[in-house]
Amino acid sequence: MKLSRCAGAFSALVLTAALALTGAGTAHADDGGSTPAYVALGDSYTAGVGAGSYDSSSGSCKRSTKAFPALWAAEHAPTSFAFTACSGARTGDVLSGQLGPLNASTGLVSISIGGNDAGFADTMSTCVLSSDSTCLDRIARARAFIQDELPAKLDGVYSAISSRAPHAQVVVMGYPRFYRTGGVCVGLSDTKRKAINAAADHINSVIAKRAADHGFDFGDVNTTFGGHEICSGSSWLNSVTFPVDESYHPNATGQSRGYLPVFASVA
Repeated sequence: MKLSRCAGAFSALVLTAALALTGAGTAHADDGGSTPAYVALGDSYTAGVGAGSYDSSSGSCKRSTKAFPALWAAEHAPTSFAFTACSGARTGDVLSGQLGPLNASTGLVSISIGGNDAGFADTMSTCVLSSDSTCLDRIARARAFIQDELPAKLDGVYSAISSRAPHAQVVVMGYPRFYRTGGVCVGLSDTKRKAINAAADHINSVIAKRAADHGFDFGDVNTTFGGHEICSGSSWLNSVTFPVDESYHPNATGQSRGYLPVFASVA
């Protein structure tokens, strides 16, 4: 980890609050070229929390110029680009505050959502601070939610996107595995790391299935993040760090080399 055990524990105490910042976000449209209008929706993994270079006008949503949607838009010059993803967003936040830019002219949509609904922040802080058994219990509760309740929440968001932007290609982005397993990783046992990675695989499988059932594409970022997990020695993800809301999020390299190539290969 980047921080000492003491600093890591202190950071984890406030992870739940700091990682759960929410906000509706606002659209930012730019004149562009012939590429269809693009709208980027979702949570902090799309907003670019952890990558730095935040747009001051986005406030606590912390949208980064180094996030994969901004990088893709800069390269492809879409007819318009609306970036409404927001740190801490849940499915309900997308429905209530992010869909405004969508319309019949929207040609491309990306979204990452579901992790905060499943209790991402509380699960990670519990695992950092608590015993293996307590961590595994919290992960089990998160996985029960992912299996039993998250699909309907995703369906609500995906149906709303289709209704508002019926002609758009929709790319649903997954989440990376957090940790390299095996060997020593300061602060977390291998038992915890394997369970956290398994939960990431679980939520990705649920998200991918719901996306496919709505006719959407799924971006599996484990194809690019493999070998670059926390404790790999070449991590594209922040461990517990300051500011704490950037913990367990892709850094700038994770956005440009982890998320962007996957999105670009599908879009």
